[in-house]
Amino acid sequence: MTATYTPTTVLPLVTWGFRRAGAEVLTTVRLPHDGMIHEQRDPAGPGGADLGWFPGGSYVYRTTWLPEAGAARPHVALRFEGVQGEAEVLFNGATVGRVRSGYTEFEFPVDEHVNWDAENEIVVEVDHSAQPASRWYPGSGLYRPVHLVLRPSVHFTDDGVRLTTRSLTRDSAEVEVAFRLANPDHAAVDVVVELKDGGRVVATATATATPTAKGDMGTAVLHVSRPRAWSADSPHLYELSARAVIDGDVVDVHRERVGLRTIDVDSRHGLRINGATVLLRGACIHHDNGVLGAATHRAAEFRRVRLLKDAGFNAIRSAHNPMSRHLLDACDELGMYVLDELADYWIVSKTAHDGAPRFTGTWREDADRLIAKDRNRASVVMYAIGNEIPETAKPEGVALTREITEYFHQADPDRPVTLAVNLFLNTLVSLDKSPYREPGHDGGGETSMAGSTEANVMINQIGRMMDLVSRLPRADKASRDAFAAVDVAGYNYGIGRYKRDTRTYPERVILGSETLPGDVARAWKLVEEHPAVIGDFVWAGWEYLGEAGVAVWVPGKRAGLSKPYPYLIAGPGMFDLTGRPDITLRLAQAAWGKLDAPAIGVRPLDRSGVPMVRSAWRKTDAVESWAWRGCEGRKAEIEVYSTDDQVELLLNGRSLGRRRAGRRHGFVARFRTAYEPGTLVAVGYRDGVETSRSELRSATGPLELRLESEEPALTADGADLAFLTLTITDAAGTAEMLADDRVTLTVSGPAELIGFGTANPAPVDGFTSESCTTFRGRALAVLRSTGEPGEVTVTAQSESTGRTEIRLPAREPAGREGNDPGSITPTVVPRPHAATGRP
Repeated sequence: MTATYTPTTVLPLVTWGFRRAGAEVLTTVRLPHDGMIHEQRDPAGPGGADLGWFPGGSYVYRTTWLPEAGAARPHVALRFEGVQGEAEVLFNGATVGRVRSGYTEFEFPVDEHVNWDAENEIVVEVDHSAQPASRWYPGSGLYRPVHLVLRPSVHFTDDGVRLTTRSLTRDSAEVEVAFRLANPDHAAVDVVVELKDGGRVVATATATATPTAKGDMGTAVLHVSRPRAWSADSPHLYELSARAVIDGDVVDVHRERVGLRTIDVDSRHGLRINGATVLLRGACIHHDNGVLGAATHRAAEFRRVRLLKDAGFNAIRSAHNPMSRHLLDACDELGMYVLDELADYWIVSKTAHDGAPRFTGTWREDADRLIAKDRNRASVVMYAIGNEIPETAKPEGVALTREITEYFHQADPDRPVTLAVNLFLNTLVSLDKSPYREPGHDGGGETSMAGSTEANVMINQIGRMMDLVSRLPRADKASRDAFAAVDVAGYNYGIGRYKRDTRTYPERVILGSETLPGDVARAWKLVEEHPAVIGDFVWAGWEYLGEAGVAVWVPGKRAGLSKPYPYLIAGPGMFDLTGRPDITLRLAQAAWGKLDAPAIGVRPLDRSGVPMVRSAWRKTDAVESWAWRGCEGRKAEIEVYSTDDQVELLLNGRSLGRRRAGRRHGFVARFRTAYEPGTLVAVGYRDGVETSRSELRSATGPLELRLESEEPALTADGADLAFLTLTITDAAGTAEMLADDRVTLTVSGPAELIGFGTANPAPVDGFTSESCTTFRGRALAVLRSTGEPGEVTVTAQSESTGRTEIRLPAREPAGREGNDPGSITPTVVPRPHAATGRP
């Protein structure tokens, strides 16, 4: 036969017209786009502290598509990777679908509405005005990519190629590739499957598709000699291709990068990847990208994973929603284990406008989309079906736990399922003291407090009582049935139960699904001692927007958990909003054995002697700096984190004494002294012998403005990002904590400024202006390529520390084969380089 097929093609729809409801003029935006981050924060906003005082809104997006003249007429669908808000999708004026979840992928066929001889109009109307719809900052609008998917008549269906590593040894691997085709022509189809390594074919097999009620299906088995297994330590990826062939003609092609790995988990051996025991050093993260808002930029996701991994983390829990494809790509390529999470609520609402009222009718579809996205991802090692679900303390919630778990098992039998249970919350529910209203009671599912963040006010007030309550028999009774329904029991703030429960429930596998930053060392010791405890996830690995101020220390004697306007960030992150490590990270690194030298933290000298309201979600407010101009003579409280037996602290060559450190002393030694500028040196000793040292220096002399790029160049593809750090320093490069300045940026050349801000927990500036005031001497600017090659010039002008400039080349992207998104092919979007996150 004569081939008339064009293989599946994915066209990214990047450029859109955009307007807020009520406006008449469309402005041009490029996806991903977060409408909420451009709104003016309002202390009277209905979302309150949960949303960081950002309002919701209604928006219209419009773009057009002109089919290629004379091309074949394939099936056409619109795919949305994520839309924040209730969205109606129109194609040439006809409603083709509605999006009802901020994190679930939706695809709508538009064949009957396509005009093949003229321009086609696509409009998305987004209503995100009802707030709060989330317990944290969600963003608004088309914040994840949108694609047109063009498929031939005979094609691989969505989730139509499924890879499973059936066996894996050093010498060989058996890989099963199941496929499903839409075949309305009822043609005889063969499928050729290949696995390549660096362009070299390492395994191939052919199978004939068999017609079934669900489409033409079949399975090909690949045998790979001397396979290279995927793990977080060695994230090797192969290129998988499947070609549908009719009478010798290729009619459709599926390509993606895959890893070969196996998963086993039980209470005696723990979690095993490829037969080797793995302990999860985990970071809980929300989905926003700091100064970029919720917009899911590929380069930003790669940067975040790279920094977390370099710091010692090997796992990420997507709290509390399905991950983006870009973030999963980063985890696959850079090497990070993933717990991908279904939802933060089930039937009981946690905020006034969340999706709990419709959960019963939608969770199966949401689960299907999550699994379809994750199935071939080597990085995804576990599904988390819910977070702190209050109904799991009751029989009806336990029954739903079993139902959801079984649904996941049937859809994907090769991954374990966990559920994150807050033992304190479940205890309250069992006593009929739930902070959340159940459906139909006093408001139809609204929360019983002004924003669900306030549901944890009592936890902040009673501090360690949370740990004590988790040990009670009542806490066990309120959680044991739900834990019995899943493969892995996720304990939120339940460290006090680990040791006892490994004895009481010898078959139970335990995961620390959320741990306070100050409890990481204690938790990790239990992970190392008990095979049934497979890892620990700190809340939180990366700072996030919303839940304003829950972990921020504030001056005073009393404060609620949430903080008033203009507080914006939550505050518990081991990396701050700009991607700089926090001193709390050093405690985790010491516990993991990954801290090579003492880390010196200093409580802010401008607050010396000021009473502070502390939070259970922040161990300390110290920072790694000795540059506190104007604070001479003030009492300095110094924390030195170290794995060494003892630490000696020297100020300007003068010893301030030795203190014990190491595991037996919580990995921290504390000192006090009067502040004086100069050099602060920490020396670590083991058995009386110096093993390491580190130092902090004061900034001296005149201060200047420094502007540096984390990347040597920008890829001119219209999507790549450059992260620029702006610092107020002395001539030696030491940042000064107390000389903040107003800075304005000017960008010329083929790039645009898309984010500019700081880690200030209570900023007045937004992130979309060309000006901001530094915080503790620093700010972060993010540039995006406009798509043309050339030279980008960025000029920074401050009010008192001068002017500086940086030039950054924007280079043509190198061609690269690949597939994005992974379940359909081919695409015009290049995959990024594993080391940089850039194409």
